[in-house]
Amino acid sequence: MLPRFVGRLGIADAVTIANAALGFVAVVVAFVDINLAARLILLAAVADGLDGLLARRYGGTDAGPYLDSLADVASFAVAPAALAFVVVTDGLGIPLESVSAELLLVSAICALFVAMAVARLGMYTAYDTADDYTEGVQTTLAATVIGAAILAGVADPWLVLAVTGAFCYLMVSRIPYPDLLARDAGIMGVIHVLAILIPNFAGRTFPYALLTLGIAYMTLSPWFYWRDREDAGSQTTTTHGNA
Repeated sequence: MLPRFVGRLGIADAVTIANAALGFVAVVVAFVDINLAARLILLAAVADGLDGLLARRYGGTDAGPYLDSLADVASFAVAPAALAFVVVTDGLGIPLESVSAELLLVSAICALFVAMAVARLGMYTAYDTADDYTEGVQTTLAATVIGAAILAGVADPWLVLAVTGAFCYLMVSRIPYPDLLARDAGIMGVIHVLAILIPNFAGRTFPYALLTLGIAYMTLSPWFYWRDREDAGSQTTTTHGNA
């Protein structure tokens, strides 16, 4: 007897499910090879954008939006929180063998990151999918910034802890973030892939570029990207990466 999902799920759903698996592997690998774990999270972000493209090309399913949010919990909530936890505890020399005030603080901030990411994903699925913008920093962007910072070698433990804490608010804020134009999403996608494939090329150029573009979008797009959207008159991209 075939599993019940046979004939009900499409190719986009298969990519989404693979995204969730990548998130789990990133969590496991984080305690062994933090750079590889960061690359896996960035790869999950690529899969998150690809499933939206496939859904538009071949058609989506009723289960697609729910699968997407569930997968994003693994890849862009739990996985980046685990990376942040490892970077901070290792960088500050916090022992894991016993409970300490420092360990509780780091655990609380990382747990809050997961909680706020889950809240944002639920609100996105319920309210934002039909709009050309979303409120709050996308979980994919938060995970990408953390992963790119690790690959770029700028992941100071105190900075990572502060950024993780800031994302706890930014993901559920009311700041409007416009969807990227297809042109700009394509450029980001190319840099994203290069950061995964050759992270150490030319002094870590591509992780630095990805981190710079991610921070620029996060800090400037709510105020300056709207005019560009109107002037360009191009179709925006509404991939699942907005979650």
